[in-house]
Amino acid sequence: MGAVVDATKETFRELVSSGLVLVDVWGPECRPCFALMPHVERQAEERPELTVVKLEAPKARRLCMELGLLGLPAFLLFRDGQEVGRLGGQDITPESLQDWLDEATSDTGEQAGTPTSGDGEAR
Repeated sequence: MGAVVDATKETFRELVSSGLVLVDVWGPECRPCFALMPHVERQAEERPELTVVKLEAPKARRLCMELGLLGLPAFLLFRDGQEVGRLGGQDITPESLQDWLDEATSDTGEQAGTPTSGDGEAR
């Protein structure tokens, strides 16, 4: 089973440095974030190669700015420290998250793209 780990701005870089890591950037007042949390955690259970890192955006504002995040929810996928995909926006569904992860983690080695609503801008 994959792990679910809480990150801080101090531990983030180390946590994404090796393996396949899904970063779930969330906020305490983001309803879509909370709605997706059980589905994100299920991905860690179903994908043993995947580590899920949860990053609370208000506690890591500077890091979120460095990552170019404009809103919540936002998901970043890292492979050995390199970002290989991102998904963002309030219209993310459990199905679209799973489809995106399926594509991003396929053996083709292609990068996961950002959907048209990928700015993740919070409203």
